[in-house]
Amino acid sequence: MDMASAGLRAAREKMAAAGVDEVAIETFAHYYRLLEHGETGMIPESSIEPVEMESLADVEVDDETAAAAIRVTAVIKLNGGLGTSMGMDRAKSLLCVRRGLSFLDIIARQVMHLREEYGVAIPLIFMNSFRTSEDTMAALARYEDLPVPGLPLEFLQNKEPKLLTKDLMPVSWPKDPDLEWCPPGHGDLYTALRGTGLLQQLLDGGYRYVFVSNSDNLGAVPDAR
Repeated sequence: MDMASAGLRAAREKMAAAGVDEVAIETFAHYYRLLEHGETGMIPESSIEPVEMESLADVEVDDETAAAAIRVTAVIKLNGGLGTSMGMDRAKSLLCVRRGLSFLDIIARQVMHLREEYGVAIPLIFMNSFRTSEDTMAALARYEDLPVPGLPLEFLQNKEPKLLTKDLMPVSWPKDPDLEWCPPGHGDLYTALRGTGLLQQLLDGGYRYVFVSNSDNLGAVPDAR
């Protein structure tokens, strides 16, 4: 028999009613139970040690191996965040960073440049949230050659109900029900890849690797080597 608390039951029902993927609901339930038992999600510095491993700079990769790897690589940019800390109510990646170009403009141009450099149609896919999807897709519409046939330009991360700290019950805000929800963060990548069917689409398309980075990290660019 399920010993779930009233808060978790209410949250599960709310997510199911909103059409949230079953895997995402189970993931949420797992972390809800940890929260109930006092887990903070923090890892104390004293409990971790550095990993000893070789550096990419020390690895020899021949051109053929590198070219073969980039041919089966897709790029995913994590783009679910709003620029609220900067006074924005839209996708943070819409911020202008250089001479009239936003993060999104630069990402699109970086990937199109990589396609030319390697002679490969590297797919670019954005993991958007329900808050950033519309603005992002509108901003990317000018780059007509960006989508790769058979793959979407975006997939949506899941959403989870905000909880009250006092009893961990889902928040109710009838004036603006959108505010009752939040995106679960970057760790949702795996759940969303599976739940949206994109994982299967990538596998069916012959892709083996995914290069993942934040949309506001313009230094993160795939390297065939």
